[in-house]
Amino acid sequence: MDFYSKWITTKEFAVLCPIDVFRKELKKDKVKFGPIKNNHIHFRKKIVFREGKNIVLNISADDYYKLYINEMFVAQGPAPAYADSYNYNQIDISSFIKEGKNIFAVHVYYQGELNRVWNSGDNRQGMIADIFVDGKYYCGTDETWVYHRAEEYSGEIIGSKTQYTENIDFRKKQTGWKALNFDESVYESVVVLEKDDHSYREEPVECVQVYNQYPKEILQIERGKWFIDFGTEIVGQFYMKAHGVEGQKVRILCGEEVMENDPLAVRYQMRCNCNYNETCILSGKEDEFEFYDYKGFRYVNVITESDAVLPDTFCAVVRHHRFKEKCKLVSNRPWIEEIWNLCVNSVKWGVQEGYLDCPTREKGQYLGDFTVTGLAHLYITGDVEMYRKALIDFSKTVKVCKGLLSVAPGSLMQEIADFSLQYPMQIYHYYQYTKDLDLVRQLYWVACGVLEYFDEYEGKDGLLLHVDEKWNLIDWPANLRDEYDLPGEEHGRKIPCHNVLNAHYIGALSYLLRIQKLLGVTKHCEDKLERLKKSFLEAFYDKKKKVFYDTLESQHTALHSNVLPVFYEFAPEESLETIKKMIMEKGLMCGTQFSYFVLKALGKIGAYEEELTLLTNETIHSWVNMLREGATTCFEAWGKEQKQNTSLCHPWSSAPIIVLIEDILKINPSEFKKNTGEETILYLEKLSSIK
Repeated sequence: MDFYSKWITTKEFAVLCPIDVFRKELKKDKVKFGPIKNNHIHFRKKIVFREGKNIVLNISADDYYKLYINEMFVAQGPAPAYADSYNYNQIDISSFIKEGKNIFAVHVYYQGELNRVWNSGDNRQGMIADIFVDGKYYCGTDETWVYHRAEEYSGEIIGSKTQYTENIDFRKKQTGWKALNFDESVYESVVVLEKDDHSYREEPVECVQVYNQYPKEILQIERGKWFIDFGTEIVGQFYMKAHGVEGQKVRILCGEEVMENDPLAVRYQMRCNCNYNETCILSGKEDEFEFYDYKGFRYVNVITESDAVLPDTFCAVVRHHRFKEKCKLVSNRPWIEEIWNLCVNSVKWGVQEGYLDCPTREKGQYLGDFTVTGLAHLYITGDVEMYRKALIDFSKTVKVCKGLLSVAPGSLMQEIADFSLQYPMQIYHYYQYTKDLDLVRQLYWVACGVLEYFDEYEGKDGLLLHVDEKWNLIDWPANLRDEYDLPGEEHGRKIPCHNVLNAHYIGALSYLLRIQKLLGVTKHCEDKLERLKKSFLEAFYDKKKKVFYDTLESQHTALHSNVLPVFYEFAPEESLETIKKMIMEKGLMCGTQFSYFVLKALGKIGAYEEELTLLTNETIHSWVNMLREGATTCFEAWGKEQKQNTSLCHPWSSAPIIVLIEDILKINPSEFKKNTGEETILYLEKLSSIK
């Protein structure tokens, strides 16, 4: 897609050359990134409209924009993407336009860090926009637009360098900058970049939904100190107004929990290493607290030096990808409804402009998380747009490595071997749901490239060894690997031939074979797949004990080593009963994302009652344990203390949605989309027989 208009930017950015921040993760050369960070810019333009009923705006910005027309919030975006395949939004703005003069005000933010959020740190900031009236190009961004830096924001980097705190000094704020008659005397003319290097995708991406959510409880603790509870984890910004003496300070403390020794004090120094502690300075007039970036939180403390705040204005401006539940689950079996709702809420808040691992510490879209979150989101909503987008997002990482990056899009390079090998399966799952062969055909060569990348690490028997360039994850956190016996470094060097990676390799090849058969590819990988299965069994399978070992040298048999051969359907028939017994004895001695493979392995062998029993187990490794610990969204681990920096909103833990749909209720993916509607209720009765 080509814009008619030009990219506009500031004088500071116009003289900077774009930086290629992409490289292999373990490349020793230090990546340079731009000098400007945490930069807020206001762009303005007055536009006259005389006639026309249908007015449409195409808009994009780097890193991110929030659009206001005639002082009304309209939309925000775009979804993160690489500059050579950048996203834009298409918005019907007819209802915001009046006859005569209109003011377009756009708040554009450039973070400047190399992280999982945006492709920032690359010296690209600015925006572009086309306006169409009744289908014809009308006007857009050009040299007549003006800009000014929003100087009221300052703060420190938090999380995994993914967000700056926003300490707002309202004395420096350009109050009224969104208004038509605002004094633009301090504004400067923009610089038009004739040779901007952004290239845009053909189709626009939908903006996230943004709306107000009001607290469940507001309590004044004492004069100048407030406690606010939204009743559940949410994602967005806290909003309020205050009217105090110039120079007075207001502290805003947000968090996912309250302190153990004080239930009215918010734990703002969060487990996930985000410090949501911001101090704002009042102007002496009525100040509107408009924080820009989003947080994941439930509770807020507002602390003032007087009665400056206006508590009737307390709310949250929340955001997420469109979310309309196509089905709900009703059950009288213990814990089923609670677990289902917990997972649904996790997916709702975790799916933003991508499938986020979490909306707090990392804010990144991970390939392995996508395996679970993507399917769960499809089943809950019937919305294929985000799943399709994620597949394409990861396909774009071939420019760095044909074996794919594990996080995309983003300027932080991270490579996880286990995740890359799940990509062919993700493509096939998409086809099962949509029957969209066109995208499968488009991505087939990407899937082939993944297998070609790992081919280079094959030994004489075809098994992978010394895959040192990518992280051999096994599972995360490391303390939930069931003591998987992998000698050598976890990440970077000296990785021997081991079970889990080779099981995923066989799985990737098996799903590539399914894709080849869908596409009618005549020369496919069936012979190689059979040779690999044979080599795997010879290397890791104990025929007497009917179990699999972790490595060639080890006699340890972890849960993970036995689950994956069953999941990928190449474990010997004779081993299935032994492995089923092992799974039930060990339970979910694994990470919450890997629980998908554990539960589905039981489903693959028809052990549905065992699958449901494990899903609803009440040990410390369970969704029940999350609920006992007060979860409203799924944790990153089974309990708050089971990982050092646990996020309390991690949709990669939403495997129960998939398991309940596919195995317990036995709804075929293609039929599920066709048969579910607005009022569909799924029933799971306590005494029903699961066969």
